[in-house]
Amino acid sequence: MSSSLPGSVLLAPSPSGGKTYDLMYFIKGAAAGGICCSITHGALCPVDVVKTRVQLDPVKYNSGLFGGMRQVVAEEGAMALTTGLGATAFGYFVQGWFKFGGVEFFKIKAVESLGEEKAWNNKTGIYLGAAAAAEFIADVFLCPLEAVRIRSVSDPEFCDGLADGFVKMLKADGIGGFYSGFLPILAKQIPYTMAKFAVQGAAADSIYASMGKTPAEVSDGTNVGVSLGSGVIAGVAAAIISHPADTLLSKINKKGAGGDGPMMTRLANIAKEVGFVNLCTVGLLPRCVMIGTLTAGQFGIFDTVMNALGASKFHFHNPADSH
Repeated sequence: MSSSLPGSVLLAPSPSGGKTYDLMYFIKGAAAGGICCSITHGALCPVDVVKTRVQLDPVKYNSGLFGGMRQVVAEEGAMALTTGLGATAFGYFVQGWFKFGGVEFFKIKAVESLGEEKAWNNKTGIYLGAAAAAEFIADVFLCPLEAVRIRSVSDPEFCDGLADGFVKMLKADGIGGFYSGFLPILAKQIPYTMAKFAVQGAAADSIYASMGKTPAEVSDGTNVGVSLGSGVIAGVAAAIISHPADTLLSKINKKGAGGDGPMMTRLANIAKEVGFVNLCTVGLLPRCVMIGTLTAGQFGIFDTVMNALGASKFHFHNPADSH
């Protein structure tokens, strides 16, 4: 055993007897989460660049998602659509590691503590609590990377990559600069993640119920298909809920936004300047497209990677069922 390579341990299938939710299961879940978030957020980087530009300067970028893309390419070249790609891919790998791994950890520990029957009856609450706890931990690591990404998108001349951006932000703003958007990122990400996992879980349960099957009774391909379908529903719901905070987050990282003073004062100033309706609607359509696609992709890739790693994904089980 001592001679096994870490990669071979990670790729080893789960024991065939019963389902084991041990440390290796949680590491596989975290790895799958990091991979699915990094791939999806990285692939949608051009959409995110346009969305951020619309939120930062809606007067200039007022021709929608595709019009905004054409405008950016015409003015700055196609590579401008990949601005912040390094920070996005790395930042969301870290965030996905803690988010998906954390949700698996907290919900399984809740089931172990409550028992199957009580957990089944309270599964929505468990999803919400597990998602909130996991997201808070993930955001501690994501916030500095998101600050660099937003600064580089709002000011393409700011840095030549992730490492350069870190050094420049540290010199200009100190450690506090990396966390100037921490409260808005919590306000955006925690409700978003709670909605994402709770709605996806409820949607998936409804799809399985309509088929009269449990996840264990269908193929891996069908399970991935259910994850994709329920992911789209969850993504749109989560995007709408988190959009106002997402707009604030984009603006708070723009130099000088909201004036001087404490963060809450700056946030209040920005909200007052933008207006409630604009806060909720500006950039919402591209965000729904982005998050709906992204969330479906995340759950689909997560299931696929878990299967590839030989891990049997945890599902809530109704003990009243005969199977």
